[in-house]
Amino acid sequence: MKIAIAAKDNWARVSGHAGQTRDWLVFDCQPGLPISEPRRVQLSKEQLPHFCQDDGPHPLHGVEIAVAASAGDGYMRHMEKWGIQVLLTGEKIPLKALETILAGEALPDTRFDITTTLCKLRDLFSRH
Repeated sequence: MKIAIAAKDNWARVSGHAGQTRDWLVFDCQPGLPISEPRRVQLSKEQLPHFCQDDGPHPLHGVEIAVAASAGDGYMRHMEKWGIQVLLTGEKIPLKALETILAGEALPDTRFDITTTLCKLRDLFSRH
């Protein structure tokens, strides 16, 4: 199972505003095996879901779960079209979030983020 975690602060923290996040840690998790080093994916502006035209391959295609601190409704709908389940979390450390998911436990709740409110407003007019 591939799990992508939005990253910031030199890959050390879970990022919010998933639709605008350029840095992603992509883990290829295999049952019964230890967690391997993630692949670091840096999206160009054209690859960000807010701008992506869905007309070709994308570095996050094939991911089953995407994790971020916040995401708008348009992003959630867009990822659903790609077959990606989006999980939002208040956890700040990417590896801790991953371990929580793999243990089948609930992620900590998100914290208030004004950018999420602004995204929800923007999503009212989104093509997704």
